[in-house]
Amino acid sequence: MNTNIKYMIEKGAVFPMFYLPPVQYFVQVNAYKPDILIEREEHFPKQTYRNRANIYSPDGMLALTVPVIKGSKNHTKVKDVKISYDFEWQRLHWQSLGACYRRSAYFEYYEDDFAAFYQKEKQVPFLFDYNEELLQLLLKLTKIKTDIKYTDEYHPEYPSSVADLRASIHPKKETELEQKPYFQVFEDRKGFLKNLSIVDLLFNQGPQSINYL
Repeated sequence: MNTNIKYMIEKGAVFPMFYLPPVQYFVQVNAYKPDILIEREEHFPKQTYRNRANIYSPDGMLALTVPVIKGSKNHTKVKDVKISYDFEWQRLHWQSLGACYRRSAYFEYYEDDFAAFYQKEKQVPFLFDYNEELLQLLLKLTKIKTDIKYTDEYHPEYPSSVADLRASIHPKKETELEQKPYFQVFEDRKGFLKNLSIVDLLFNQGPQSINYL
């Protein structure tokens, strides 16, 4: 059972909540488990992985963005940001995932697990809740066993013994991850692209994905 904590952790790592997080995210979760704390009290920052994921398309890297309701500026807590369903972004994301990964070794193996998140009937109001459900699935599929705890208040800083990853894993920052290459469907076109969404690793490596984290 997930629990909340009302004190600052003294070790481990503080993570943001992302949409289909990059490989780097799970490398860090695997390294710091079980002392994992997810930030939910921060103000929502734009242009981050909180509502964006990068996948490998035939033309190179493709960004999938979950639209949020206008007004979700920096003064809105991330847990209060609502998803916009003004257009069928779920259908678009699922079509993109299929177009990019249907030829991969394990897309059909995981297809039903992910398809449920892109049905028109599944309209989760809050981005944080939607991402949380996806994260629980991704931890299960990557075989990372850890209990997740959540912040109850915002702390701009944590003790030096705690890894603060809330801003360091960012689409506009070059990752320092030394990632072991694996086969990617379109690597013959653009070469190996590192630190894509964890789904790129899962669809290509399946149950062996944990060996790359």
